[in-house]
Amino acid sequence: MSFPDYAAFWDGRYREAGEDYLFGTAPNRFLATQAALFDAGMAVLSVADGEGRNSVWLAQLGCRVTATEISRTALEKAARLARANHVAVDCLETDIFHWAWPEAEFDAVVGIFIQFAGPAERPRLFEGMKQAVRPGGVVLLQGYTPKQLEFRTGGPSAVENLYTADLLRNAFGDWCIEHLREHEEEITEGSAHAGRSALIDLVARKPL
Repeated sequence: MSFPDYAAFWDGRYREAGEDYLFGTAPNRFLATQAALFDAGMAVLSVADGEGRNSVWLAQLGCRVTATEISRTALEKAARLARANHVAVDCLETDIFHWAWPEAEFDAVVGIFIQFAGPAERPRLFEGMKQAVRPGGVVLLQGYTPKQLEFRTGGPSAVENLYTADLLRNAFGDWCIEHLREHEEEITEGSAHAGRSALIDLVARKPL
């Protein structure tokens, strides 16, 4: 899809939720378990942040948060969520496949369920995320594994978009992988992610 196609698709999904938040307003559970990684004052980038649940939580920790998102509707809802929680998030409306990724600007880059990227786009996306991190900083990811196709409780239907431990190990093998885990659990993230899910988590640290 082109930028307008992706934007229109996600605008439609977020608009259909009305005043509700498609993925809820609470932060992703895995992200929340990694709170010790985020100190006040850290610069954090949240990629394809959606309606703001993760960026707002990071801002509540005292981080200086930048959030990218292709959907203007999602950004409007994220801004409302930030105001309700009395925090500020720098929101950028952009297509990350064609974004000029900054160089070593962030202490951490977060990507939660960004599996709209298929095999053709994923290397460029991961390299952009790695480029944006300062030496000593981290990339944090959570996604679905191929077993998610059995559960069908969220995520893409294309198996090639899903992550395996080997895929992430290869993509971040030149970094220090501090955490890499495949697991199943019940999740409740709004109406879009709900039920038994096949998940994979990654924390990788950029060499100094």
